[in-house]
Amino acid sequence: MKYTLTTSIPDKLSTPCLVTTLAQAKRLIKDAQAKKALRLATSDFEDKADQKLLINLPGPIARLALIGGGAAAKTRKDYRNIAQAAAAMVQTLPVRQVFIALDQVSIRGTRSEWKAQTLAQAISLAMYRYDSHKSKPAKRPQVTGARVVYTGKTTAAKTAACMNALDAGLALSRDLGNEPPNVCNPTYLLQQARKLRSAKVKVSNLTEKRMEELGMGAFMAVSRGSDTPGQMIIIEYNGGKKSEAPYALVGKGITFDTGGISLKPPGAMDEMKFDMCGAATVMGATKAVIEAKLPINLVTIVAAAENMPSGNATRPADIVTTASGQTVEILNTDAEGRLVLCDALTHVQKFKPRAIVDVATLTGACIVALGSTASALYSNSDDLAGALLDSGEETGDRAWRMPLWEEYHSQLKSNFADMANIGGREAGSVTAACFLEKFVNGVDWAHLDVAGSAFFGGARKGASGRPVPLLFDYLRQQSGV
Repeated sequence: MKYTLTTSIPDKLSTPCLVTTLAQAKRLIKDAQAKKALRLATSDFEDKADQKLLINLPGPIARLALIGGGAAAKTRKDYRNIAQAAAAMVQTLPVRQVFIALDQVSIRGTRSEWKAQTLAQAISLAMYRYDSHKSKPAKRPQVTGARVVYTGKTTAAKTAACMNALDAGLALSRDLGNEPPNVCNPTYLLQQARKLRSAKVKVSNLTEKRMEELGMGAFMAVSRGSDTPGQMIIIEYNGGKKSEAPYALVGKGITFDTGGISLKPPGAMDEMKFDMCGAATVMGATKAVIEAKLPINLVTIVAAAENMPSGNATRPADIVTTASGQTVEILNTDAEGRLVLCDALTHVQKFKPRAIVDVATLTGACIVALGSTASALYSNSDDLAGALLDSGEETGDRAWRMPLWEEYHSQLKSNFADMANIGGREAGSVTAACFLEKFVNGVDWAHLDVAGSAFFGGARKGASGRPVPLLFDYLRQQSGV
C-alpha cells in the first residue's frame, strides 16, 4: 500500500472513489447530478458509527464510500472505529486509488499527524493478506494507493514516510510470523535480516561455534536439541551521529517450540510457530525505522533457535553457565525463551545502548493475566516504561505495566545454581521478567511479554504485527521526528 498526503482538496476533485463522512461529502460533491444522486442514496442513511454506504455517482467522483459517525465522534476510540470502518471499505473497493478525507473529524487533543497515522495503520492491517503457500490464492484487494487529506504541522513528506514505513514494518513482521516452521527457521531469519542491509545497515551473526566461545550456555541449552543451528542475528542501523549511543531491541526467535524434553501437549502445538513473533516484531520495527530514515542509531538482536527434543536436548535439572557468568538450573525446558534472551541481553550491552527493549511471546501466564488486549510491560525505569505506555496509547497498541518487585525474585531460588529458570505456578509472567532482569546491569530496560497480543488463534489465526506500532512510535518519538 502506498500512502501520499495532500494538504488541500482540489476545487474540482476527480477520483475513482472518495472515502469520507456525510457532512464532508455534501461539501465536496459539486456536480449537480452527483448531488442529486447523493441526496437520494442517503435519504435513509443514519450517520452512526456502525454505518457504511458505497454509492456510485455520475461526474468526476465516480464512487463515494460514506463512513458514519463523524459528526458524533469525540474520543480517540471513536476515530479509531471510523478508521477501521474506512479500512474495511477500502479493502473491498474495485479501484486502484482512493482519496480519503477524514481529517475534518474533530477529536479533542489530537493532531492531523495522529489521524493520518491511525488511518494508515488501520488500512495496512486490513489490507494484509498471507497466501504464499496456497495453490489458488484468494483475490487480493485492488486498492494499491491512498491519497489522504492532511493539515498537520509536521511536513507532509515526513508524515507520509512514517505511514509507509509502518506499513512495510507491519507486513514484514506478519509475514515472518505466518511462515510455516519448515520454512522459517533460524537460517531463514538470518536471510531475511540480510535483506535489510544498506549503506547505513550492517547485519552480522554469531554462529553456534562463536556462541560457545562466548560462553552462551543458556542459548546453546535450547538450540542443541535441533538439527538446525541457532543464530544470534545482529542488525545495526546507523541513522544518527557516530557519537550517539544506540537504542536496542532484542527479540525472542524460537521458530518452533515443542517444549523440548518438557514436551507440550499436542493441542494447538501448531501455534508454536508463532513463538518467534518477538523476533518478527523487532525486525518489523527495525525495517520501519530504516524505511523512515529516523535520525537515531539502533541495534537489534534476534535470538533465533528451535526448541526440539532429541538425544542432544537439554534435560530438566541440567545446569548451564550463561554469558554473564551466572548459572541456571533448568527445571523446565519449555521455559526456553528466557534462556536465549538472557544471553542476548548480555551481548547487547556490549553496544552500550541508551535503553533496551526486549520482546517475547514468553509466558502462557501473561495470557491468563491480560488476555489478548494488552501486552505485559515490565521495566526497571519509570521513564522508559512511561514512554512505552504512551506510545501504546498513541497507536492503540496498548501495554499494561506489571510489577518487578524483589519479593518475586525469591521464587527463582535454586539449591544447586545461582537461579532456576522457572518460579512455580504463581505469577509466571512476573517471575519470567524477574529472571531477565538479573541479566541487565546499569541500563534502562523494558520487557514486553506479547504471548497474548502477537498472534490470533481460531478462525483469525495469524500474526497480528503487534507490538510493531508501539515500538516504531517509541523510536520515532526518541528521534524527534
